[in-house]
Amino acid sequence: MAKHGLGRGFESLIPTDLVDEEFDPTADVEAEEGQKLREIKITEIIRDEEQPRKDFDAEALQALADSIKEHGILSPIVVVKEEDKYKIVAGERRWRAAKIAGLDTVPAIVRTLDAQNRLELSIIENAQREDLSAIELATAYAKLKTQFNLSEEEIAKRVGKSKTAVENTMRLLNLPDFAKKAMQEHKLSEGVMRPLVAADEETTKKAIPLIVDEGWTVRQVQRFIASKKKRSSAQAVKASTYLKQEERLGQKYCSKVRIGTKSVTFSVKNEEELKKLLKALA
Repeated sequence: MAKHGLGRGFESLIPTDLVDEEFDPTADVEAEEGQKLREIKITEIIRDEEQPRKDFDAEALQALADSIKEHGILSPIVVVKEEDKYKIVAGERRWRAAKIAGLDTVPAIVRTLDAQNRLELSIIENAQREDLSAIELATAYAKLKTQFNLSEEEIAKRVGKSKTAVENTMRLLNLPDFAKKAMQEHKLSEGVMRPLVAADEETTKKAIPLIVDEGWTVRQVQRFIASKKKRSSAQAVKASTYLKQEERLGQKYCSKVRIGTKSVTFSVKNEEELKKLLKALA
């Protein structure tokens, strides 16, 4: 993994001198202050419910499990002690695959971390390996901002991205729930969905099936939104043009009037009003 662009976070949280080819996973080794490298029973390890990543691909987990059966776990997971259990900070995917592979124990670095460092490490590990979906990443960024009062610039430094990239990702949380769900289910990219953040809900509903079924590009989505805005603007102008005429005709003939492109529609409540309207129009 490249060391540049990670801000102060990654190497200070997972010291690379502990994760090498020489470590003995059976040894209970005291490392630097606040951390220990050891083998831990899988049954003593629990996932962190605050972990930003929620979805794990079953086929990819099985492939990793097969690799673990043959080669073992090459890089320890990172955990913190909580009562009689160890909570995962980084490496949940390896832990899940190890269970599938039938391992009894996994190598782990036991750390003393506060809640913010645990969340940061989870985000950093997954973001750098691109394991989080865009919505999961946006949610994680929002958690850093709301729970730990970090600015977008501070978040960007910690995860090794630009402030603009962090802000753009977080904007995805403004999408309607159905759009966020579609992103997760169909693995839609951040780029193709970002233009819909500023679109109205109706346009978004019409665009998503086209993105999914026809594989629309960002440019196609942008053109679709622009065409919808143009039509809406034209309709607004037309409505404004005919508004006064509709009101005057409505008052004159005691009915509801709508003027279309090539038609004028009169609406009444009952047969008696219809007779009066027909008489007035005759």
